[in-house]
Amino acid sequence: MRDDVLPERQIPGNCKAGGPERMAEELDLPGQDSEEGERMAEELDLPGQDSEEGGEEVVLTPAELIERLEQAWLNEKFAPELLESKSEIVECVMEQLDHMEENLRRAKKGDLKVSIHRMEMERIRYVLSSYLRCRLMKIEKFFPHVLEKEKTRPEGEPPSLSPEEFAFAREYMANTETYLRNVALKHMPPNLQKVALLQAVPKPDLDSYVFLRVKERQENILVEPESDEQRDYVIDLEEGSQHLIRYKTIAPLVASGAVQLI
Repeated sequence: MRDDVLPERQIPGNCKAGGPERMAEELDLPGQDSEEGERMAEELDLPGQDSEEGGEEVVLTPAELIERLEQAWLNEKFAPELLESKSEIVECVMEQLDHMEENLRRAKKGDLKVSIHRMEMERIRYVLSSYLRCRLMKIEKFFPHVLEKEKTRPEGEPPSLSPEEFAFAREYMANTETYLRNVALKHMPPNLQKVALLQAVPKPDLDSYVFLRVKERQENILVEPESDEQRDYVIDLEEGSQHLIRYKTIAPLVASGAVQLI
């Protein structure tokens, strides 16, 4: 999308700039004055972003913002575990979509470019919905481990759950315990009326293999052996190269954005 359709946004410093070029057409918006144009180009702070904190901020264009959403979507889709929450990107994209919708309502009827922009909006909504559904599916599948990880998360480490996801996970766990107790556990002997969900629910398989594309060259990546007969060995990942590798080996690189799951 172009900057005249979506205003620029500020993303926390862990989001890097860069993205593909989007649509080249400009919407003809009646009643668009210079003051409105300045407002659209104004930089806006993300929710919860405090300028007094001194944290680094990077201004992204709309195209770069959508690319960042697509990267988060693919990583979440192919990673076996629940990744860091990108709630600031989700909220920003949703606000951008609302702003685009307002612009399209003011555009001339019958303009072909309006249809093109609406198709792009539907594509963005699909990516956003798929990303959120994928996260909810992982929360439902691994809920005790997700909550335990959040409970033991060191101070300063980014959260794996947004506040809404955390509330959903707690409610899901409470409902699961209530269902098990009412349907099965209360009919069993007293010594069997408790269940340890952390032991009963499988953990994410961090030893599964994933495809990845290297975005930043990495040196001396330690690869653990697959059998007792093998030894640890070190590899270098060249920028632009693609690999099939155990997820546990490159999980920190996924979190840092040095590699992209594909």
